[in-house]
Amino acid sequence: MIVGTAGHIDHGKTSLVRALTGVETDRLKEEKERGISIELGYAYTALGNGEVLGFVDVPGHERLVHTMVAGACGIDFALLVVAADDGVMPQTREHLLILELLGISRGAVALTKIDRVGGPRLQQAEVEVRSALDDTVFHAMPIFPVDATAAEHPGIVALREYLHCVAMQMPARQDDGLFRLAVDRVFMLAGHGTVVTGTVFSGAVCTGDTLTLMPANLPVRVRSIHAQNRPSDRGRAGERCALNIVGVDKSAISRGDWLAASGSLATTTRVDVDLRLLAGSGSSLTTWSPIHVHIGATHRVAHVVMLQSQRLSAGEAARVQLVFDAPICAVPGDRFVVRDARASHTLGGGRVLDPFAPSRKRRSDDRLRYLDSIQRLIEGEGIAPLLRNARFGVKLSTLAGLSGRAPDRIPLPADAMIIGHGEDRFVILASEWRALRERVLTALQDFHGSVPDEPGPDAGRLRRMAFHDLPQTLWRELLDQLAHERAVLRNGPWLHLPEHSVTLCDSDRALAQQLQSLIADGGADPPWVRELAAALREPEQRVRRILCKRVTQGAVYQVVHDLFYDQHEIDELAMTIAALAGEHGAVDAARYRDAIGLGRKRTIQILEFFDRIGYTRRVHDVHVLRSDSAWEWKAHAPGGTAGLQTQQGASDASW
Repeated sequence: MIVGTAGHIDHGKTSLVRALTGVETDRLKEEKERGISIELGYAYTALGNGEVLGFVDVPGHERLVHTMVAGACGIDFALLVVAADDGVMPQTREHLLILELLGISRGAVALTKIDRVGGPRLQQAEVEVRSALDDTVFHAMPIFPVDATAAEHPGIVALREYLHCVAMQMPARQDDGLFRLAVDRVFMLAGHGTVVTGTVFSGAVCTGDTLTLMPANLPVRVRSIHAQNRPSDRGRAGERCALNIVGVDKSAISRGDWLAASGSLATTTRVDVDLRLLAGSGSSLTTWSPIHVHIGATHRVAHVVMLQSQRLSAGEAARVQLVFDAPICAVPGDRFVVRDARASHTLGGGRVLDPFAPSRKRRSDDRLRYLDSIQRLIEGEGIAPLLRNARFGVKLSTLAGLSGRAPDRIPLPADAMIIGHGEDRFVILASEWRALRERVLTALQDFHGSVPDEPGPDAGRLRRMAFHDLPQTLWRELLDQLAHERAVLRNGPWLHLPEHSVTLCDSDRALAQQLQSLIADGGADPPWVRELAAALREPEQRVRRILCKRVTQGAVYQVVHDLFYDQHEIDELAMTIAALAGEHGAVDAARYRDAIGLGRKRTIQILEFFDRIGYTRRVHDVHVLRSDSAWEWKAHAPGGTAGLQTQQGASDASW
């Protein structure tokens, strides 16, 4: 168990810790000269069961509240110190509020300096303390009158026994999560190098482990560990640890940093949270109000963006987004405290929901439902609500960050599926996956119905038709599965349903061969349908019908109405686009016209055709190659042929 002191300046917190443990926590020269705590102090004492009870002694000065919050962020038990002669003072009340905001609910009161007062004043001080506790979670907190100058004073003995009893009965924290330690002190130790200390929020660390210093994202190696002030090969959640690390200089580390399991934390500047303003704060917040935020041992300035209302007034709670001036690290469920723009008064606090909040559509219904599901995750309902409210599932790495567990230790619902490979894996409910499949098949069916003479869309175009924002990994896996099941077939780059096919009778097949020859002979300027019909003395309607079927078979391409190009000529035209785009980054009509030797009107028609099939995309007056296109011009071995193929290869199961 870790005990944290709290209370007004000069009420005897450091003397009390010394009486309980025999350790002097004021280590700085200035602290000893002035008789007040300026920095965090630490002390430890052995318990009867072989464990260690740790103390964090915090300063009580109003200007050092940020230091007090850094020390209190990881404690299990609050030891409120009130001097009998002064009674309850401003910092007594503020420290109580901060402890509540940090989610600390267990504690005791030490009523110090009883040697300076008589019986009536002592009784009055106890009444004041009990009154201050009445409306808090600490209303049943026991009060111990003590003389902190005498280590064996009956009150000190009773308090010590009480703390030891509570500590030995407290269950150990679960340490199966991802390791995370909030750095509150860093120093150099002769013969050892850099040492960082802090409270382990989750997980465990062993000697020799590699961790990451965040938010700097620097790898470090753990050379040795002191857990609860004793040498150890392992430190775990709920313990104060000192880690001797190598791989980074002391100057790169500061209070507020995190040491975490590699890949478990990421930096962010936007965090969606539940925020509650204290009823007695007398303040209100609107969008872009500046505040000071204390989270873990971190102290940062942020601006508030309202998500549910226009204003948050004293005594109210709401969801807001905190936009930080500098990168921070946080995980869902982390408690935080906010103070005013001058950092002089505590306004309230709350709990982190999503540490990777978006800057757009942050107030949408979908977004607020997503935050609801994260809140339910924090409250122990698991990830099922999160998956139900996610349109396309959730990345496994994101779930690890939200749940604080390694990917292979996340409890998944029975109907959840893992899609993808390696680091790019998604978790999605089976019902949602079936809905995605049906949406693809419906989009293909609609396409065939609207343009029955076309072979079908390519993969990029079909994705834009069905769901343009589906992650690429899910899209590839979805098409792979549909292809494997023969629910979707491919004809070159085109995708189509199995029932969408084109056949030609013998006479039509003979005419198609003649048309193909004439079109191929025309090169980059093939005959129009009327010219083909006149040359072969066939009705235009029949020529047009047969060529549309040949488009479906992939032998020709319809650039504009009644103008068809041979497949190999389209290959050459696409190759020219690829070459110009590679040289200039984009293709304009004039440069392409000069390259293919056609007029401006025909050049524009060809460019618009490549835009239409998804090979290029028009941006203002130029055309750029699409990164998500299924088309790619590939040259084969010297002397061979070239062709437009799909980027993913020739297998029916690959896209």
